[in-house]
Amino acid sequence: MKVISGKYKGRNIYGFDIHGTRPTMDRVKESIFGMIQDKIPYSTILDLFSGSGNLGIEALSEGASFAYLCDHNRKAKEIMKKNIKEIGIDQVEILEMDYKKCLKEFYEKNISFDIIFLDPPYQTNYIEESIRIIEEYQLLKKGGILVCESDSFDKIIYQDSFICKKDRKYGDKVVVILEKV
Repeated sequence: MKVISGKYKGRNIYGFDIHGTRPTMDRVKESIFGMIQDKIPYSTILDLFSGSGNLGIEALSEGASFAYLCDHNRKAKEIMKKNIKEIGIDQVEILEMDYKKCLKEFYEKNISFDIIFLDPPYQTNYIEESIRIIEEYQLLKKGGILVCESDSFDKIIYQDSFICKKDRKYGDKVVVILEKV
């Protein structure tokens, strides 16, 4: 994997082989970032099920101000640290914890986001549960976006406080972009 554009373009991102993760491949990542490019500059990002940190790093490369990378997998945390160090990124914080604990911590610290990436394991209901908690804690700013990746449109369940801005299918993967209204 590589950073596909921006100031870190061409830099390697390690972690395509972390057990239990499914990295967003470059073709899909390029399409996602093409759809959200106007929201990225100066934004605060949360990559909630971050794995290697691929999406958060790409957002920073394209002008995001700060990114929080959260994953409960210790190996993923080590790979994220390696990627951040080798690329030379300093506007990032890595958290190794369960997604619910992570969201609660942001609520308690009064931190909100412009963009949240949700790409959890497919065999779970974590997208629906994450969106519910994000809305309950008001973690996404008005006009902010959720970028949801799953294996089925049916798993991306959200409240009336969001509107679907775009959706795409890429082989066995679907991407839905929701905006907070």
